[in-house]
Amino acid sequence: MSNALPIFRRVLRESWRGTLGWTVGVAAVLFMYLPLFPSIGGNGQTQQIIDSLPAELVDALGYDQIGTGAGYAQGTFYGLIGFLLLTLAATSWGAGAIAGAEESGRLELDLAHGVGRVGYALESAAAIVVRLAWLGVFAGAIVAMLNGSAELDIEPIHIIDVTVVFVGLTSLAGMSALFVGALSGRRTWGIAAGAGIAVAGYAFNAIANQVEDAAWLRAISPYSWAFHQPPLMEGLNPAGAISLWGVSLVLIAGSAWALRGRDVIG
Repeated sequence: MSNALPIFRRVLRESWRGTLGWTVGVAAVLFMYLPLFPSIGGNGQTQQIIDSLPAELVDALGYDQIGTGAGYAQGTFYGLIGFLLLTLAATSWGAGAIAGAEESGRLELDLAHGVGRVGYALESAAAIVVRLAWLGVFAGAIVAMLNGSAELDIEPIHIIDVTVVFVGLTSLAGMSALFVGALSGRRTWGIAAGAGIAVAGYAFNAIANQVEDAAWLRAISPYSWAFHQPPLMEGLNPAGAISLWGVSLVLIAGSAWALRGRDVIG
């Protein structure tokens, strides 16, 4: 593998069909939910239903602003279904990049052909981020396209804002899976780490929204970093975005360190 960025290019080349599948899934969800807003959200009936529910449940689900177009898109896609889809993709890719390659024997073969361990980890991480960025930008493009016809009334710049934190949040799950996979060499452990940080972040945010004394949980919840200040309605929270991407970079560096120092040849 003498060409530049061999792992990065190979991953993108071999994963395009899977990425296409995730792209179709994102499009299907958006085209299914967003056009419904004028009939179930824009007429005020949805907000009336939400107002009739227990406030704790509404706060936990983040549905307090679902009567607005921005709140509807945030609550149905970015904060729930889209978050689930991209987290699943990121966790699968992160766990498979190093740990999955090690379990299949491919990692040992690549390293034997002169691919550096640090480069392997960094290129694997870059391939994950690029694919997630594609999905995030694609989702943003569909939201922008439906913005008028679905009567969402979202500020275009806020679509960029939500894309930055949406990709950052799901990348953090992917990098957690990558790091634990590099550290342990076990794909299942990587999956547990990626899924665990996503579930914990969502749960901490929900608890903080319900219990005033637990508001401090937002400080350790990546989900809160992304969405406590709703980016589709209020714009980007720089501190939250920096936290998401900063932790992801630390995990990428940790993955390179873990792979560099561990015996994978045996």
